[in-house]
Amino acid sequence: MQKLNLLSVSLLLVNLAFSQTLTPGINLSYLDSSVSPRNDIYKFANGKWLNTQKIPASDGSWGSFNEIHERNVANLKALMADISKDTKALPGTNNQKLRDFYLTAIDSAKAEKEGMKPIAADLAAIDLIKTKDDLLKRTASLNKKGVPGMIGFYVYSDFKNSNANTCYLAQTGLGLPDKDFYFEPQYEAVKKEYAEHIVRGFNCLGKYPESVGVYSVTIMKIETELAKISMNAVEQRDPQKQYNPFTKAELTKLTPNINWDIYFTALGIKTPENIVLNQPKYYEGLNALMNTISIPEWKMFLKWNLIKAASPFLSSEFVKEDFKFTGTVLSGKKEMKPLYKRVQASTDEALGEALGKLYVDKYFDANSKKRVSEMVDNLIAAYRVRIDSRDWMSKETKVQAQMKLDKLIKKLGFPDTWIDYSSLTIGKESYWKNVTAAREFQFKRMVDKIGKPVDRMEWGMTPPTVNAYYNPTSNEIAFPAGIMQVPFFDVNADDAFNYGVMGSVIGHELTHGFDDQGSQFDSDGNLKMWWTESDYKNFTDKTKLIIEQFNDFVAIDTLHVNGELTQGENIADLGGLTMAYYAYQKSLNGKKSPVMAGFTGEQRFFLAWAQGWKTLTRDAYLKQMIATNPHSPGNFRAVGPLSNMQEFYDAFGVKEGDGMYRPAAKRVNIW
Repeated sequence: MQKLNLLSVSLLLVNLAFSQTLTPGINLSYLDSSVSPRNDIYKFANGKWLNTQKIPASDGSWGSFNEIHERNVANLKALMADISKDTKALPGTNNQKLRDFYLTAIDSAKAEKEGMKPIAADLAAIDLIKTKDDLLKRTASLNKKGVPGMIGFYVYSDFKNSNANTCYLAQTGLGLPDKDFYFEPQYEAVKKEYAEHIVRGFNCLGKYPESVGVYSVTIMKIETELAKISMNAVEQRDPQKQYNPFTKAELTKLTPNINWDIYFTALGIKTPENIVLNQPKYYEGLNALMNTISIPEWKMFLKWNLIKAASPFLSSEFVKEDFKFTGTVLSGKKEMKPLYKRVQASTDEALGEALGKLYVDKYFDANSKKRVSEMVDNLIAAYRVRIDSRDWMSKETKVQAQMKLDKLIKKLGFPDTWIDYSSLTIGKESYWKNVTAAREFQFKRMVDKIGKPVDRMEWGMTPPTVNAYYNPTSNEIAFPAGIMQVPFFDVNADDAFNYGVMGSVIGHELTHGFDDQGSQFDSDGNLKMWWTESDYKNFTDKTKLIIEQFNDFVAIDTLHVNGELTQGENIADLGGLTMAYYAYQKSLNGKKSPVMAGFTGEQRFFLAWAQGWKTLTRDAYLKQMIATNPHSPGNFRAVGPLSNMQEFYDAFGVKEGDGMYRPAAKRVNIW
């Protein structure tokens, strides 16, 4: 992609407003005038919403993302209702597969009648394991079905040769959210609940009533040993440490107790001549555990992984037990979502692009794509100006940064080429069988990439998804159709609102190319240092400031936000909001922003941002989020970036002594 010339930039930076009368976009009914925006913009923007809303019993948190997701759920429900009545769908077509997957999944009477039958054959196969080679064969067979074990294999673009797909081995095997849950005192109650959950999970089988206590103790012992050799969430943030190439001979030397030929043959592929280990320490430790943990103990471990993976798709006894721990203990949820909502999520996993195409055809507004596309171009243009204005970067590094924008791949709405599901067979035998058939289909698609160039047009999310992403190995941003809706984007709202929310989301994803992780990948997506040494030091010195800022936020009780874990998202929030602000200013073409609903355009821009992050969160969900999630809680995402921006201070007249004021020396200014 060639760099935009000055003429093309000037053409891009047009006001996106149409000729019709536009709304201010922000929801005035949420505003709480008893709170000063200078003291707490989040509570001023959302106070009435926060005081009147309740988290649905089936959710761990509730906010803007959930609002859009529920709208999409209603639309998808209508689509699936039509498909389920399509008795004329030809065998092998996407409609037949969607219909049979859905109808089988919602047939609760059938699930109750089957009980544990859908997993009986795999349990029996685990019982037949007698040797380490048998163990590896069965592990591989389960891995293809999406059942984890002690080995985590996947195919992905090579970090240092982004055009080529390569094979990876990663740590796996933990039933708790992170290794720290096995060792830190604050998670002791959760760990105890998990051990009891294992007992109840085996009791659902109805055939281990006397030994389930032993099973639980054994599984906790194995998982704790795996946790000891694993990295925690923060440690896994460093891509340099996650890229450790091994030849087949080197892997064999590191892990002589693991017959990789047996494992990979069972996967249906040849043992790779070259493979990347994300965590070599894990596989070095696993090599020892293959001898110190007995075959009967490994069999217990595999059975539990099977039960855990299959439970959401079996009879109500399994489903309720799974929810009791994963839903209630870990997230504080009071009740399960209705069956049709749970089935929609699994349908999206199994046949996401088949369902997504129907969704796009019926519900996606092409005008939204056009407006968002213009915003993306405007944000990129603003980023170019911003990069050139950085006094802490040398000209040499700026050239490389601009090149990342030159080569950026933009994906909006939906794929140009849809996944071909013709080789996937979906029947009516059982919900779990259809789930595993879809997972084996996806596994086959993955391993077929070995030795082939990376398809940079492939999507990592389905069209109805309410999210967006940046992929550093392909230098791409993607915005599924599902997120291009109120309250993130409104075709009837003026630019201040749309730049404040959707523009900031776009800028957020762009900034991921320049956060603590994305900054280590060059314009072609290779893990390569493209900075000068002094420039990169300047950058990391600035990122330390944002780590310190978020470390100071108290999320609940004495539990602080983990500034190191969340730094990438916090950098992206600040950068995205900054770029969106200046793109909005450019869109005014030198004119003063219009006053609407009593607020200037600049004020509505910042209010839109704050309203976009309105969130209510249950305590259990929040505690798990702080431990494992790279995103900060919504209230801190709203106020953190704003407290660093002089532009926000100017818009609302924030002065020293106000709650939103942050001393100039402590303000973070990266991009």
